[in-house]
Amino acid sequence: MSFYLFLFAAAICFLSAGVHGIWGRGVYLGFIAKTNLPSREKTISAVSWDVFTIMLLVSGGSLGFVAFNAHAIWMAYPIMLINLMGAAVFFAMMAMGRKELIALPGAYLMSAIGVLTLFAI
Repeated sequence: MSFYLFLFAAAICFLSAGVHGIWGRGVYLGFIAKTNLPSREKTISAVSWDVFTIMLLVSGGSLGFVAFNAHAIWMAYPIMLINLMGAAVFFAMMAMGRKELIALPGAYLMSAIGVLTLFAI
């Protein structure tokens, strides 16, 4: 069962990375370009967006590796923690009044990846 849970979590990571890195990047950079932020802050914002996409890709690859190599289970713990903690940040921000986050998939996808990985472990 763990094998399939790890693969499902990896698939969510890869799907999320594709959507986040291609479609979401275009939308986000369009919004950022329209702000009055200085160029440096716009660049840092774009880098942070891309770093999160990379995190999703590395997480998906690592979870896929763990699915096929049970001896590497230790690799799954940081992925589980980063996703559960990231989801907690999203939910905390929602609770503090940032209701626009409710419509975005980040909290739900990070929760799914974290919980699937927890169950697989």
